[in-house]
Amino acid sequence: MTDHTEHRLAVIGAGVMGTNITALATGHGVPVVLVDVDDEKLAAARLTVRQKLKHAQLMGVLPEGRGRGELVTTTTLADVAEATTVIEAVTEVTEVKNKVLTEVGGLVAPGTLVISNTSCIPVDEMATWVPRGDELVGVHFMNPAYLIEMVEVIRGTGTSDATMERVTALLSVLGREGLVVNDAPGFVINRLLHPLINRAAMLVQEGVASAEVVDGLLEGCLGHSTGPLRTADLIGVDNLADSLVVLHERTGDPECAPCDLMLQLVRDGHHGRKTGRGFFDYRKAAE
Repeated sequence: MTDHTEHRLAVIGAGVMGTNITALATGHGVPVVLVDVDDEKLAAARLTVRQKLKHAQLMGVLPEGRGRGELVTTTTLADVAEATTVIEAVTEVTEVKNKVLTEVGGLVAPGTLVISNTSCIPVDEMATWVPRGDELVGVHFMNPAYLIEMVEVIRGTGTSDATMERVTALLSVLGREGLVVNDAPGFVINRLLHPLINRAAMLVQEGVASAEVVDGLLEGCLGHSTGPLRTADLIGVDNLADSLVVLHERTGDPECAPCDLMLQLVRDGHHGRKTGRGFFDYRKAAE
């Protein structure tokens, strides 16, 4: 067990999951350095994190009597050097993650916990990109991370016991419960979820049913709290397509090749809730 004052996080990537994780950590009193290459994106991220913290406060999910952690934003990756934990949350593109983790590995001191919020790329593959692969572990935070208490923890074949102890201590400070799985492309959740979403999109593409009906059936008949296509919009259709490509490349499963409708939405800039339109249209709700 550790105290929240013992932790200093660096989060790399100010997108959907980066801002979610930042809100979770600062809401639990842990200071965060949030890194991105884009100043405008960081300005938007500061606003997004404040909004998420207000939502978390309203939902009563933040610990009582614990002040907020400081948030610092920067475009300088070297600013992660003083962190006790670095969380990589960049886009699910192999070349991008490779570049970021390689650079992080050269910046942080031995003993620094390195976490990838990977969606599908195996931990063992990423461990070859850093100088101390035994200090790398995967943690799959759900969206919204500040509300969902369960996380998927992915232990690579080389991940050390000490690293598992450190990630467990961090998750405890953040009020999260981790279920540990062995390494594999997509792990458990996305190996199951992403092909389901892809198949749901194919049904819309083939004209079998509308997006509303597909989701309605899974919600009303099977008890899903959110249908697969609204889940896709929450994840980000672009992020989902990237993850499916990773899964398809590593498993050869044809169910993982993103369908034409999904790829068309990505080309049209309809990436889900974050752009106001995906499988569903959120623009009126936003107004």
